[in-house]
Amino acid sequence: MKKITPHLWFDKEAKQAAEFYVAAFGGDSAVTNVTPIFDTPSGDVEVVAFRLLGHEFMGISAGPLFKFNPSISFMVNFDPSQRADAKPALDALWRKLADGGTALMPLDKYPFSERYGWIQDRYGLSWQLILTNPAGEVRPNIIPSLMFTGDVCGKAEDAMKFYTVIFENSRQGIIARYGPDQAPDLEGTVMFEDYMLLGQWFASMDSAHTHEFSFNEAVSLMVHCDAQAEIDYFWKQLSAVPQAEQCGWLKDKYGISWQIVPSQMGELMGGSAEQRARVTQAFLKMKKFDIAALRRAYDGKTTS
Repeated sequence: MKKITPHLWFDKEAKQAAEFYVAAFGGDSAVTNVTPIFDTPSGDVEVVAFRLLGHEFMGISAGPLFKFNPSISFMVNFDPSQRADAKPALDALWRKLADGGTALMPLDKYPFSERYGWIQDRYGLSWQLILTNPAGEVRPNIIPSLMFTGDVCGKAEDAMKFYTVIFENSRQGIIARYGPDQAPDLEGTVMFEDYMLLGQWFASMDSAHTHEFSFNEAVSLMVHCDAQAEIDYFWKQLSAVPQAEQCGWLKDKYGISWQIVPSQMGELMGGSAEQRARVTQAFLKMKKFDIAALRRAYDGKTTS
């Protein structure tokens, strides 16, 4: 089944961070799988699958190559029409994420919400906690949010249109634009928008303020594909930086990192230690993933 899963790159703390988030979020949250992978360019790494409030995440402990920054954050919606304890639950999660973290926008009342705050947690990952307007269309609990800064500032709407054409089961949601008195942000650029890709919600905004960060590989978006034709399609549509193509990873024209992976990857990496080693050595040599070649490696076959 095609879906998009946020993928988080940690130095050594993926399992520890996943356990912290599961405890902080509660509800339908759990660490669902931990898989060691040996002899990679980053040495021995650990891949962690976890779920927060019913939303799937992946994490990897693969060395200090990439650092989280606020260019990709996660909006956590607390909707009073969906839960009676929305406000106290928001405040409780804020306190947990603030332990060892840093507030980027303090928890307070804002023109767009009665209760909102933007926090960078102890691991550097950013979260936006918001008390949702119950009169609006219902949104999921957690939504990845993309901030277009620097060279790509002003391209949030273009990116939304680009993605909603590429991905099926997609549509635009709401869009709010900056006005004439909101410099340095240009009038008409995106203050907030959301949209659906493969039936999953995402959000974006432009920011012309000075930011010393941009999109990087610390947070990537992993597209799970059932067939080779789907991998080929997304690779052709999204890849815009040839030198970034490696092990199923690519970068699009906005600098956002994607991983285009077989949905069978869990099975292929869930076999014996020997099977996992063969599959690992096979995919380390690939740019775009070849499902048939990975299956041959799993089966111990060197030719088709």
